[in-house]
Amino acid sequence: MIYVFKTSVDNQTKFESASALLNQLLPESQWNFDLEDCDNILRVDSELNVAELLQNNTIFDCIELE
Repeated sequence: MIYVFKTSVDNQTKFESASALLNQLLPESQWNFDLEDCDNILRVDSELNVAELLQNNTIFDCIELE
């Protein structure tokens, strides 16, 4: 399933922190950021419930888009 999130990842430092978290939480999933988009989009392709996993992270804010 593809999940799409609006995020607060807007610079290299936040990207590196978010990447480390995503690699830890979702080792079998594919993900990418579009930091050129005004909403700093994160797309995740995963069989896991990604929204639930990211809901309480303290690294970056994210809101699932429909």
